[in-house]
Amino acid sequence: MKITNVRTAVIAGNFPWVLVRVETDGGVTGLGEAYWGAGVAELVHRAKPLLIGEDPTNIAKLMFVMERSLSGEGSQAGVTTTALSGIEIALWDLLGRMHKLPISTFFGGRFREKIRIYADCHEGDTHDPADYAKRARDVVAAGFTAIKFDLDNQNPYTLDLTDNDHSRRHWVEPFNRHIGEQELAWMVSVAKAVKEAVGPEIMVAMDAHWKYGVNDAIKLAQALEPLNLLWLEDPVPPINIEAQRHVTHSTRTPICTGENLYLAQGFRELIEKQAARIIAPDIPKMGGLLEFKKVADHANLYYIPMAPHNVASPIGTVACSHVCAAISNFLVIEYHAHDVPWWADLVEQDMIVDGHITVNDRPGHGLTLNEDVARAHLKKGSSYFGDEPTA
Repeated sequence: MKITNVRTAVIAGNFPWVLVRVETDGGVTGLGEAYWGAGVAELVHRAKPLLIGEDPTNIAKLMFVMERSLSGEGSQAGVTTTALSGIEIALWDLLGRMHKLPISTFFGGRFREKIRIYADCHEGDTHDPADYAKRARDVVAAGFTAIKFDLDNQNPYTLDLTDNDHSRRHWVEPFNRHIGEQELAWMVSVAKAVKEAVGPEIMVAMDAHWKYGVNDAIKLAQALEPLNLLWLEDPVPPINIEAQRHVTHSTRTPICTGENLYLAQGFRELIEKQAARIIAPDIPKMGGLLEFKKVADHANLYYIPMAPHNVASPIGTVACSHVCAAISNFLVIEYHAHDVPWWADLVEQDMIVDGHITVNDRPGHGLTLNEDVARAHLKKGSSYFGDEPTA
């Protein structure tokens, strides 16, 4: 069996979901997904000549050849890895369909049949902590046992954190990575309101989106310690691992990071310096399923759990769930589309039930696109698995 074509379709969800289809002369196809970004779909098509005529079962070899051949993209190296991640996931789906086995089988079988999802709740309707609490209760009522909120979504210049009469507005400096005292108090009050709203059995995480410097990140993490959060995510920029390590080792609040790192090599220093308590690779971005398994196995040597970042459609989410089922140190995976009412309708199979995805026994990732829904939400200017690069 040989590869005959590679096609893409970009679905306009809350993010552009870049779906990748690999076709063969045996009539078997595989469907994957790459993380969104400028140039991703174009690079999938640029990789196509390297795949045509090749045996689709040689997944590691094909990834090696594509990485070496497209490395000339230079500053686009991250985008190249992301594009290849979508192809890689499609190849694993294809392999499963060829052999009539689920993807999890190829990664050593399963430690668990259900994958816990955490719902990214973003923020409340207003800056009032009570609105964050209301949002938390609503999401938990939908069956989720793990949730996350953003602590950095306030206006970067001003924020109404005022006296009871709301008579003053307070300046928030957006450039120097500093947290003002009232801003810090507001963040702690949000986290406390959410925790009190949902109770001790619900996992609660907070995200800071790389906004703060080391001193202020430590101050924030230590202020959150009494709340026993699941984690504080990305309080400092992701590139300086030594800075990450310093924050992590200065607080009892677990620090989570990893969505902006690529390939197993990109996670080596983070893991070996134990610069995070929880690691969150984005699988359709960082290199695909096998690369994630390498990172998870490495992290497991240091007893570090994995909590994948995920903004994918059901295709990417369930494909990633298969490899999450196959690692012992899995904690939870993100669900970033609670406000997209047709997210689950994109496929014909059942999706999230009571905050979990059941890992199915169907071949590959086991999902079938609902073509009517996919076509109805196709990104403007994109073809539906056409031969040309999509916009």
